Amino acid sequence: MEQVRPSMEYFKTVFLLSASILIVVMNTTMFNIALPNILRDFSLQPSEGAWIVSGYSIVLAIFTITFTRLSDYIPIRNLLTIGILIFSTASIIGFFSDSYLVLLIARLCQASGAAAIPGLSMVFAGRYIPMKRRGSAFALIASATSLGFGLGPVVGGLITDYLSWNYLFLVTVLVFIVIPVLFKMMPTETTTKGSFDIIGALLSGTSVTLLLLYASTFTTWYLLGGLVTAAFLWLRIHRTPAPFIQPEIIKNRHYRRIVFMSYVGFTLHFAVLFLMPIMLEQVYDRGAAAIGFIIFPGAMLSAVAAIYVGRLIDAYGNIRILLLSQILLMTSALVFFFFAGMSPYGIMVAYMFTSFGFSSLSSSSTNEVSRILPSEQIGAGIGLKQQTQFIGSASGSVLAGILLEIYSQPYTASNFMLPFGVLIGLMAVSSMVLYLYTLGLRKRKRAAQ
Repeated sequence: MEQVRPSMEYFKTVFLLSASILIVVMNTTMFNIALPNILRDFSLQPSEGAWIVSGYSIVLAIFTITFTRLSDYIPIRNLLTIGILIFSTASIIGFFSDSYLVLLIARLCQASGAAAIPGLSMVFAGRYIPMKRRGSAFALIASATSLGFGLGPVVGGLITDYLSWNYLFLVTVLVFIVIPVLFKMMPTETTTKGSFDIIGALLSGTSVTLLLLYASTFTTWYLLGGLVTAAFLWLRIHRTPAPFIQPEIIKNRHYRRIVFMSYVGFTLHFAVLFLMPIMLEQVYDRGAAAIGFIIFPGAMLSAVAAIYVGRLIDAYGNIRILLLSQILLMTSALVFFFFAGMSPYGIMVAYMFTSFGFSSLSSSSTNEVSRILPSEQIGAGIGLKQQTQFIGSASGSVLAGILLEIYSQPYTASNFMLPFGVLIGLMAVSSMVLYLYTLGLRKRKRAAQ
């Protein structure tokens, strides 16, 4: 595919894409707050209603890498247009849904379209923003993500309390208005002939879905099915000329370590987003709108700080910001463990560290991937990283739920110490991986000299 050389003028395009990401991420978290109302309206069990949230994450994970892989052959703005149209159409269907089945279908279709926006925005920044400003571009995207995580509960709580959960879908239709602007601001790319590995895409999606279903239900058949499809996917990767997942990327040890740290960061963030509303409701008797306002300051802090994070990345490099992210996320886990049970303000402060650390990790890790991979692998590498992160978001909620369900409701403050303690352990492993990553870079630098 013919590409335009990196140019500073495309930074405005990244800003527009970040606004779209804001709406997509809000859509992810708004329904967390509305879930109790949806369960009541449709007389659902919690395990049934959970698919409205976890199913969204699963489909998001599957289609994210699909869109980013297609960007090697199809112009990015065409793929974004397709994704936004699917997302907006599904939102309209969701607004008029009068049954759980229609609502679930609308949410899954929303996810299939929404998947185009975060992944392709990262690919666009990696492909068209000069390296000297790329850190700022990724930080802007991370800032929009963090702000979306914070605004989602606030908007979701207010709309659910004063209108109805159906109106949450009207908020997401707004992303439709960016299509004509995208066509004006994005570069014109040519379509390139190539073979898209449909079988590999189906195997990848099926294996991820089955393994996540096993994690949430512990049904043995899901585990066996997931392992079998994963084995076929592995064979497909190594026996197909142009596989869905490029083996060269998987073999890259430095890339694997960056992806692992990203996975842990998403796992922690979504575990926290799952646990906070439950703890604030059951331990501190807070309503939906109040919960949203407690979460919001952390997201606002992260959104503002991300601007400076981008400047720090451009000035000092990715490694120092990766280290900062590990310190912030570990601090957040420790504050949750020791202080969340004392006061709701302890939860507010802890989430400030979580959100700031998550934003720092997202921007620095993606920028590092764009630095260590060859240009022809950036799209596939960012796509696979995005898929792994969304798997982390789904598994974070599942892990937190499993650890919390060891106890019986109503939950007390002490019941939350186990899941927060496990998050501390995960961050310790992630910090060790960062240490190994820096050692590997030093060895490679010495070998090159």
